[in-house]
Amino acid sequence: MTDYVKFFRETSPYINRHRGKTFVIALPGEAICHSNFTHIIHDIALLNSLGMRIVLVHGARPQLEQRLAQQQLTLSYEGHTPITDNLAMECVKDALGSARICIESLLSMGLANSPMHGARIRVVSGNFITAKPLGIRAGVDFQHSGEVRKIDRPGIQSQLDDSAIVLLSSIGYSSTGEAFNLSFEDVATQAAINLGAEKLIFLGADTGLKDSQGHLLKSINLRQAQQRLEQPQEQGFYGTLQGAYQACLNGVPRSHLISYCTDGALLGELFTRDGTGTLVLQHSEEVIRQASIDDITGILELISPMEEQGVLVKRSRELLETEISRFYVIAHPEGMLIACAAVYPFDDGKAAELACVVTHPDFHNRGLATRLLEHLQDKAKNEFQLDALFVLTTQAAHWFQENGFVATSLEQLPLQKAKLYNYQRKSKIFYKHLT
Repeated sequence: MTDYVKFFRETSPYINRHRGKTFVIALPGEAICHSNFTHIIHDIALLNSLGMRIVLVHGARPQLEQRLAQQQLTLSYEGHTPITDNLAMECVKDALGSARICIESLLSMGLANSPMHGARIRVVSGNFITAKPLGIRAGVDFQHSGEVRKIDRPGIQSQLDDSAIVLLSSIGYSSTGEAFNLSFEDVATQAAINLGAEKLIFLGADTGLKDSQGHLLKSINLRQAQQRLEQPQEQGFYGTLQGAYQACLNGVPRSHLISYCTDGALLGELFTRDGTGTLVLQHSEEVIRQASIDDITGILELISPMEEQGVLVKRSRELLETEISRFYVIAHPEGMLIACAAVYPFDDGKAAELACVVTHPDFHNRGLATRLLEHLQDKAKNEFQLDALFVLTTQAAHWFQENGFVATSLEQLPLQKAKLYNYQRKSKIFYKHLT
């Protein structure tokens, strides 16, 4: 019970932050076939009940392949794009209709003693997508394969305002009455951009993007996303990563790549600090990195005003040069340092002090300090193998408490730091467990 209560309390800031926001969630047809799909639907229903505005986009590739095989047909591709002839288009309609009905039926559940009991969710589908044909490109006629021309934003917003879940299939219609086979990634991306969504979430077979050692990348910026799109090994992620990149490039603050195989991945990504997949950030060029000797002047410009006000203990340039490896910075695209913080591990190897958390005054209220804090917490936990962070502050107590730090006493400080405590400053002491 204690763990449950603690977890529920920790999720409340995320619930408040996400309430009323529009999330576009994209499901490939493979997700609909997976044994975890019922749990995904339960989680989507929970998001709806918590006040989040959900647009659900689905594909139907395995369903289509099954129907093509039954008709002894094959679908040709040019690059990543299918060539959809008349017979294939009939299979597309059948496959998408079947997938849509499966989703709608699960969202309509209401059995007692089930997660859907009492949900009473309205699911709305319709001709919200205007499509246009791809036409003939480089001598290839794509026939009934198309792309998104327009999203009916007022129509979708009206349904979201009425607390309905809007369900979009990867099919669109033209003003001439034709139907076109679309990429579900393209539908989701254009929907997120046109609706001004807070998040675009792609569910895939893998947890997210990995680094060269096979470790999960928790977040990447737009430049890194573009670089990975140019790498051959990213072909399995090409559609979703391209969609995430395009969405963030066009105003969507955050895109997520998570797994449909992992139970609870969607909730874990949205309601925990560590998340479960890879986050693609819109503010891509504001890079978090370890400071170098070339950053001394920039860090001094950040911390000097705070030192003059007595908020920070004064550091000389010489001292900063010896401690530069402890500092981490956020750099603006133009090279200017706009935030910094430092981590000083204690001799016991179990904890560290977090210090000098400063944001340039021109960049306040953009969440930079929180981003930097989350980055350092992750590094302290996973790279430095630390159990806790301590912080001493005279004026930022509330901010640290809002970010999960708990007040403690001088006696709880590691002896190494306790001996150096300045009784004249009377700094308040906080700590945060990382395990």
